[in-house]
Amino acid sequence: MSRIGKKPVGLPNGVSATVSGQTVEVKGPKGTRSFTATDDVTITLEGSEIVVKPRGTSKRARQQWGMVRSMVENLTIGVTTGFKKEMEILGVGYRAAMAGNVLKLSLGYSHEVNFEVPAGVTVVTPKQTEIVVEGIDQQLVGQVAANIREWRQPEPYKGKGIRYKGEFIFRKEGKKK
Repeated sequence: MSRIGKKPVGLPNGVSATVSGQTVEVKGPKGTRSFTATDDVTITLEGSEIVVKPRGTSKRARQQWGMVRSMVENLTIGVTTGFKKEMEILGVGYRAAMAGNVLKLSLGYSHEVNFEVPAGVTVVTPKQTEIVVEGIDQQLVGQVAANIREWRQPEPYKGKGIRYKGEFIFRKEGKKK
């Protein structure tokens, strides 16, 4: 039995949901999101809660049960509060700035990196060394943050690069004389 799957997903005030077959559509103050589940689970709307149950006792149905429930909960969180990834840049001369829909990164290369921000995500640079990625789709926010981080991952000797706020970088000792 899935501990996560057993819990119903409560809908906060100001959020409405519609279930049609295997598709769940959630509308809230930040926008509208939808998710289509596999045929291994049954999704029902009971009052102000969405209940997910497995169809049968197969291994795949039990696997999908908790995952679908988590996906539906992420829809409700996304349309109410949204998701946020905070990143910081460490390194001499490393900086970031927004110019319209393009994130301009100076990361020690001979050229400036221009990162086109996709639709559905907002990127803000409160300081030159901070980047905040926000949106209602958790997967898209995480992917955009990972793509930005990929341009200069933190290196283990000095820790220079783009890292998530609060991330621990395992440091190595340099050469000894």
